[in-house]
Amino acid sequence: MPEDIEVSSEEIDRLFGKLDRQAEEGGYHLNPDEEFTRDLVEGLLYNQKRYGYQACPCRLSEGSKEKDLDIICPCDYRDPDLDEFGACYCALYVDDEIKAGKKKARSIPERRPSEEERERGRKEKEERMREASEGGSLKVPMPVWRCTVCGYLCAREEPPLVCPVCKAKKDRFERFL
Repeated sequence: MPEDIEVSSEEIDRLFGKLDRQAEEGGYHLNPDEEFTRDLVEGLLYNQKRYGYQACPCRLSEGSKEKDLDIICPCDYRDPDLDEFGACYCALYVDDEIKAGKKKARSIPERRPSEEERERGRKEKEERMREASEGGSLKVPMPVWRCTVCGYLCAREEPPLVCPVCKAKKDRFERFL
């Protein structure tokens, strides 16, 4: 890390503990390799101090929160990566098998669209929102999932692995819209 930004071991300890509690409460796990995980936590703190938000330490940040919303930890790609590969892109979050040592985290292909694709997506979203506000009906650009246990709603390609409200598993979600 550049010398102009300092991250103390106390800051790393605090954020590590906070992320670990939040992960376990949400049905996720931090990587059991504590030294590796502490390095990632240090990167999150460094990015917090540098940019004002905790951008993924394994991706290049634009330095603009609006442009980096998809890679603020936990990033938009965490759940699809965990579903498919058992770990997120940077391997901060892992599934039960990796946590238990039954398998190892491996290289994961980048899901984040290119800068041009993200810009095109932002423009398309703005256009859809403009059309919806003029027409009086909102068109949902992706599926909306409902937790059948507590009613939590989320708009995303797939339901979350675990409901953030009641901790029900993915199979307890139904397509709502």
